[in-house]
Amino acid sequence: MIKTDNNIFADLYNGKTVTNSHPEIAKLRASSYATISLLQKLNSSADPSEIARILSQITGKDMDESVAIFPPLYINNGTNLYIGKNVFINFDCTFLALGGIIIEDNVLIGPKVSMLSEGHPLDPEQRDSLVPGKVHIKKNAWIGANATILPGVTIGENSVVAAGAVVSKDVPDNTVVAGVPAKVIKSII
Repeated sequence: MIKTDNNIFADLYNGKTVTNSHPEIAKLRASSYATISLLQKLNSSADPSEIARILSQITGKDMDESVAIFPPLYINNGTNLYIGKNVFINFDCTFLALGGIIIEDNVLIGPKVSMLSEGHPLDPEQRDSLVPGKVHIKKNAWIGANATILPGVTIGENSVVAAGAVVSKDVPDNTVVAGVPAKVIKSII
């Protein structure tokens, strides 16, 4: 999707660890602060078309009119965030999207859900680096309230993540996962 040519957003989307010495680190921070400014406007609005317009500015992509978002919403940067059609995002969600978050069509996201597509190394001397891991939510998935989706996780088609679950591994299609860490508790269909 994005070509790597020392572009910090492409590097993150393509899974490259980024250190504070990256030549575009200042661009990353400036873009994140611009996102915060736009989010303040989005989070003050109760007008669905204004919310969609601002979210389109944050992501740099047109938002389908079927997308519904109940603010507040928190995003560190929208460059690598993709939202499909007929997606519902409930109140108070947090998306750390630098490593890439892909939300396919017909996804339901409960309140206080966190999707984290980046983390940091365990080594304290390298901890200021960003380690990306794309999050992919496939179509018809339902993410329950206060669930956390960790870097590198794919939630399968038609699957359900129970409220409060912490998902650290891929979720197969047509399953329900629950717990900390999340485990498959049943199949659907």
